[in-house]
Amino acid sequence: MIADGPIPKHEQLRSLLEKRCADGLEPGAALPSERQLCEEYGVSRITVREALRQLVAEGTLVRIRGKGTFVADRPARSQLHLASFHDDMRRLGRSPSTVVLQTELRIPPPSTTAALQIRAADKAFHIKRLRLADGVPISIDDAWYPQAVAPGMDVHDLTQSIYDLLRTEYGHPIDRAEQSIGAISADGELARLLGVPSGAPILAFDRVSFSGEVRVEHSYSWYRSDRYQVQMTVTETGR
Repeated sequence: MIADGPIPKHEQLRSLLEKRCADGLEPGAALPSERQLCEEYGVSRITVREALRQLVAEGTLVRIRGKGTFVADRPARSQLHLASFHDDMRRLGRSPSTVVLQTELRIPPPSTTAALQIRAADKAFHIKRLRLADGVPISIDDAWYPQAVAPGMDVHDLTQSIYDLLRTEYGHPIDRAEQSIGAISADGELARLLGVPSGAPILAFDRVSFSGEVRVEHSYSWYRSDRYQVQMTVTETGR
């Protein structure tokens, strides 16, 4: 039962339902009806509806018209750090897999030539991959690797971690990266591959990775914002 007090009843109920979803219910599980929740927690329907509205807005619950309210699928939440997709997903308890969409050796576009600081005539391996976690599309990686850094890269199994490949086969462990993150709308191809509606918001990463002072990777990555979140720690610096 929820009692009167300084904390509004709908806030108390929201916290209780949030804990209930996290501790005892799997994604896709149905919540009791509004009437049942009223009886169970001893509150009015207005209180129940407000608590559910907040949880839907926060992404904890989803409502399906005519069917009810369900626990939403929990997105993978990754701390901002250096790791391959495979390592990141395994750390989060997900099963990673990869579909190679494109592999070619050619002269990259000027933006990548500049990012990798290679000559205009130098070739690089262009590798585009769809990344999945538990069989669900999470991201698309569109990356370039200088041929001089990783000769013969295309003969290897590129469904596995390229970071591991760079370290073990080419002696170039990635130890630093510079990247920017933005939000864009998914276009036709991105939406189709990621399995989201056209125009859906997705996270866009532009990244240059280093091994020591050697630039070994320039990549563009697009992540489903409903399946992937970025977590970071912000600290105060001296002025």
